[in-house]
Amino acid sequence: MNVETFYDTTTATFTYLIIDEATSKCAIIDPVLDYDPFSGKSSTVNADKVIEFIKSNNLHNEWILETHVHADHITAAHYLKTKVGGKIGIGSGIKTVLSTWLPVFEMCDDVPSDGSQFDVLFEEGDTFKIGDLNVTVWHTPGHTPACASYLVANSIFVGDTIFAPHLGTARCDFPGGSAEDLYNTIQRFFTLRDDTKMYLGHDYPKAGALPLSCISVAQAKSENVQISPSITMQEYIAKREKRDATLAVPKLLLPAIQCNLRNGQFLVSAQTGKPFIKIPVNAI
Repeated sequence: MNVETFYDTTTATFTYLIIDEATSKCAIIDPVLDYDPFSGKSSTVNADKVIEFIKSNNLHNEWILETHVHADHITAAHYLKTKVGGKIGIGSGIKTVLSTWLPVFEMCDDVPSDGSQFDVLFEEGDTFKIGDLNVTVWHTPGHTPACASYLVANSIFVGDTIFAPHLGTARCDFPGGSAEDLYNTIQRFFTLRDDTKMYLGHDYPKAGALPLSCISVAQAKSENVQISPSITMQEYIAKREKRDATLAVPKLLLPAIQCNLRNGQFLVSAQTGKPFIKIPVNAI
């Protein structure tokens, strides 16, 4: 297995390309669609880098995998499917997220609440293949109810659950988030072998430093500033909730959530066919 990493500096997001070298099959995890909230313009610069790599290496894409419904970037899943194919998969907890957010954006009439806009809704323990590589789905809630991680060989792609050791863990103050659930999720990660690679969803490096995309379970257990195998749930919850109370709302939350509920598609005007987003006022 080979893992190619793409980093978007604007949203500090990692996109991964998992490649089964024996079959030249691949899967994309957490792709980014570029979006400027000030001008309302979208572009495909980041996604096109992934497409170029796939085509130049004669790969066949089988999956576009989401670790959750992102609040900090718009997914390029739909765009990539039109260009390189692959089934779009997400954890079945998406149905809980849909039930929360569709009424906020008044999208109940134009977005399926059952998650059928995605090709596959993964249940806990589901398995599938990328070429000859075996993948197991873990439901890993806490940051959101829809969070899922993908275990492939000696690697797990954890999305927004745990971060680089100096940053700690994901926030838990979004609707449906739970510090207790995230504590249990990360303690489950700690049951993996110490040499298991954890591929992270984000990193926010200091100026001049390179982003850190991958750590070992051993590093996470011994170095994380917020959680360890020995910290109690009560200690972690208190620390996490204190931190969450100081955090600002992600600047792309409203555009990102409503587009990502549609697997990265904008609302289209019935009158003009133009793409739109909705910005509800004082709704959250």
